Amino acid sequence: MEMIKINDTPVRTARNFNINDISIEKSIITEKINEFKNVNIIRESDKIEINKLDENTNIDIRYGLGEILTNQVEKNANQNIQININTKTNKQMQINYDFDDNNNILLDNLEIIANENTKSTIVIKYKSISNSNHYHNGILNLIAKEDSEVNVVLINFLNENSNNFIAIQNTIKNRAKVKYTIVDFGGKNSISNYYSNLLGNNSQNILNSIYLGTKEQLLDLNYIGELRGEKSNISIEVQGALKDNSKKHFKGTIDFKKGCKKAKGNENEGCMLLSDTAKSLALPMLLCSEEDVEGQHSTSSGKIGEKELFYIMSRGFSKKEAMKLMVKAKFNKILGSIKSEELREEIINQIDNKLS
Repeated sequence: MEMIKINDTPVRTARNFNINDISIEKSIITEKINEFKNVNIIRESDKIEINKLDENTNIDIRYGLGEILTNQVEKNANQNIQININTKTNKQMQINYDFDDNNNILLDNLEIIANENTKSTIVIKYKSISNSNHYHNGILNLIAKEDSEVNVVLINFLNENSNNFIAIQNTIKNRAKVKYTIVDFGGKNSISNYYSNLLGNNSQNILNSIYLGTKEQLLDLNYIGELRGEKSNISIEVQGALKDNSKKHFKGTIDFKKGCKKAKGNENEGCMLLSDTAKSLALPMLLCSEEDVEGQHSTSSGKIGEKELFYIMSRGFSKKEAMKLMVKAKFNKILGSIKSEELREEIINQIDNKLS
């Protein structure tokens, strides 16, 4: 059984932490690539233009998940999409990728360009609509130009027989604001690498992420922010829950580069353990090459509060129902930032199903 290491941290830590990277079976990476036709694109304005990316374009990514997975998308992507945003008012676009028995392998290369002084919301949803094994390997490259605002909602609803790999790269220029809301619920293995390059002065990046692991699921989250512009600002907020034998690795790195005077960075990750066999590892890091900056990091994990659980059950709820309510309460603040009531309801239904 050949193993490969992917999703490296930007800086190596002590080996005994066992979190610098993750090893997966090479056989997980599928070699047979089929067509993927179940793509539905909905947009509110024709000022959000959709084009096909040149399939011969080289992918230039700072970190990503590793050479093997990056090369697979670069050479074999079966969805190549460029989104060019020109709307001055906040208009939404949604891309739905539905996986079934005939559309079970997706390699997507997606580029988003938010032009100057534009505002937009882009929703991307990966969802299994059958129980067969599904495979997703994607790269999302976002460029936020001066004074643009872009809000990305990324949803992983793949089934628990599937493998999900995604690498995200953001380039954020002067006074641009980029916000992500990531809902990471699906896949037997869900491995993600998120990188933001805050190049511009007064550039901002907000990353809110929730995850929910059950059964034998493995989640490996590697979130990286590099601040280069003066008064740039990044905030990373991650909340999750683990049940059964699920495992999670969180690696959060905020790196203050030379020249980012008066920059601010904050990261926080919290994990609720819903069983005695769930496992959580976390590595928050602050790196600094500049003076006059402000950075904070924190992480916590623990079993569900017995007093709180007892209080809810005393109001007539079963233990399972009480646990669902506590998980929803933990996720509520992040879910509240999603404007679509229909999408919020779908996420809540997924929580109910996974914790049933």
